[in-house]
Amino acid sequence: MAGIYIHIPFCRQKCYYCDFYKTVNTSLKQKFLTLLNEEAKVRKNYLENETVETIYFGGGTPSVLTTEELDNILWNIDANYSISPDAEITFEANPDDLTPEYLNGIKSTGVNRLSIGIQAFQNEHLKKMNRRHDATQAEEVVRKAVETGFNNISVDLIYGLPGLTDEQWKESLQRVFQLPVEHLSAYHLTYHEGTPFFTWLKKGTLKELSENESVKQFNILVEMAEQAGFEQYEISNFARDALYSRHNSSYWLGKKYLGLGPSAHSYNLLSRRWNVSHVESYVRGLEAGSDYFEEEILSNKDHYNEYILTRIRTKWGVLLSDIRQNFGTEFYDYLLKQVAKYKKSGLVLLSEGKLLLTKEGLFVSDEIMGDLMII
Repeated sequence: MAGIYIHIPFCRQKCYYCDFYKTVNTSLKQKFLTLLNEEAKVRKNYLENETVETIYFGGGTPSVLTTEELDNILWNIDANYSISPDAEITFEANPDDLTPEYLNGIKSTGVNRLSIGIQAFQNEHLKKMNRRHDATQAEEVVRKAVETGFNNISVDLIYGLPGLTDEQWKESLQRVFQLPVEHLSAYHLTYHEGTPFFTWLKKGTLKELSENESVKQFNILVEMAEQAGFEQYEISNFARDALYSRHNSSYWLGKKYLGLGPSAHSYNLLSRRWNVSHVESYVRGLEAGSDYFEEEILSNKDHYNEYILTRIRTKWGVLLSDIRQNFGTEFYDYLLKQVAKYKKSGLVLLSEGKLLLTKEGLFVSDEIMGDLMII
């Protein structure tokens, strides 16, 4: 089993909090699409003929693609890879792009899962983030997607926003849980260097929520999701009726994946490879047949750190049997030594040979993961 991630680097306008690679310059769009298909062809052996179970369009904003462009990409993928008949094909989209005509068009290409970037249900916060839709539009488009025939819909929300009150956060969650969605990804705002939000924070024109306020909003999220029948299967991801993101779960469970497009990452169990985060350099490299990527062969320590980083975030946890069998006694003993203080403080649970973060440990997961990894 394997997955394919396709990075569409174009946006109609940039959100003020986002640090994913993107550009509003669409002059190279057609050249990019031609070379994206070329990359898919030249790398067809990367997954060693494993069946592709998931395809994920991320960005940027994939919904800048026309349905014809999307269909052409999927046709090319199908021509070069072995795609499972029931493959999960996820498409990220902004609410304002999802007109009834566009929804019908992407449905006809074979896309069977939508990930809709709502982020907030308060227009003041949407405007502050430089989003192009409003709260009413966000609700309407989910219902239109269901009418079109989509029955696997995920939405994104952000908490910890400057000025976001607990009541506003509860309102956003209530509105999501009243919608016909099966999946919620809810992320705490991070101030990434190079984004307008980071600049404004440093200048003092934005005020960051306190840690106590952020923890409270995280707890509200977990409690309301559980009440609405959504299972928290990863720190930031919640699903109803076990409709997990199969693609993202494959990352956390250590499966192979191929990344196409600028800034996309790939993993084949032996090495990691990442494409240059610059559409012009990506285009030039593929045209000239020169390197447009970097690659790293993974050591045993790298594999151990990766296992800790990905697995402990999830409901599946870290399996002690995996640590002993795959990494040896030295790594196993190190892990048990490092985790002892977190067990004692109730941040980590060790049960039936599985290491899991408790509810209290979830919010400080970065600190715990850093301690369990080997520098």
